[in-house]
Formats: sequence, structure tokens, C-alpha cells
Amino acid sequence: MQKPTPKPDKEDEDFWAELTETITKTPESNTDLSSKPFVFKEIRPSIAPHTIYHGNDLQELRHGTATDLDKRTAQRFKRGEFRIERRLDLHGLKEDDAWDKVQNFIQESYLADCRCVLIITGKGMHQENGIDIFAERGLLKERVPQWLNAPSLRPFILSFDYARPQDGGSGALYVLLRRRKA
Repeated sequence: MQKPTPKPDKEDEDFWAELTETITKTPESNTDLSSKPFVFKEIRPSIAPHTIYHGNDLQELRHGTATDLDKRTAQRFKRGEFRIERRLDLHGLKEDDAWDKVQNFIQESYLADCRCVLIITGKGMHQENGIDIFAERGLLKERVPQWLNAPSLRPFILSFDYARPQDGGSGALYVLLRRRKA
């Protein structure tokens, strides 16, 4: 059995009347909303990794490793002698947003024929005593190298390494991109 709805008392009726006295009915629109086209958020087409690299299986990259580089280029890259053509600062971003930014940044930089780019991850939160094992230690600093090895990004990348102190030190990464095939 359903309970009856209680009737509002005089105080509630007065409050409701006061609240609704300034509300006016808007004229009904004859606009048919179904005729308006729906605008989708722009989605950048991603580049198929198999169109970039046709060589041997790609090995996992670590800081400073470069399997597909000649010795001289690898040394120049490690010393930070390449001109930084683009920068991406990830400070303040959540992990999902940062992943999207890194993915778009690497692909756009590759398409723009950039050779060396800088990704600034930040160093993470500093610990006072160094004992707290639950303290945050730079999530993006850990994740970005993992992301650079992802199957969707690895074919674009020859090497990555920590930046020189003037470019961010251990809170930033130089990323050396492959040259685009003509």
C-alpha cells in the first residue's frame, strides 16, 4: 500500500509562491533541433606505426640506450648537442591527459619533421625524510619512458635520455625521433 503524499503547510506554500513569482514562461520555439548537425570533437588521425618502421623488431628503450643509432649520433644525443625543436610540459596534468598529450605531441612532432624534442615530466614530490614508502615519487617521470615504448609510439623514437640540468635534468627527457621517409 502506497503512503499518501503529505499536503504542504501554509509556510511551504508561501515559500514556493515567493520563489516562483519571478519565473516567466519562455515562448515556445519552433526550432527543430533534429535538423541541426551534431558537431563531433576533432580527433586527430593517428599514424599507423607499421608505415614508419620496416626494420627488425624494436627493442625496448631505456634512458640513454640507442640500438639504431651510429656511435657518433648517439654520443651527440647523450651530450644534449641536438637543437630542441619542440617542448611539452606535463606539469599539473593527470595521467590520462598526459598520455594523450604525449601521444599527440610525438606524432605531430614526427609529422613536422622534428628530430629532437623535450618532454618535461617534473621530478615529482620531494620527500622530507625519505622514509615514507607511500609518498608520491613522480608518477609521470616513471610513466613517460614506459609510454615511449608503447607500440603506438615506439616506431617514431630512436632514443631518449635525461635532459641536461639547464633543460630540466632528471625531470625532463630528450627524445630523438626517426626521420620521416619521403
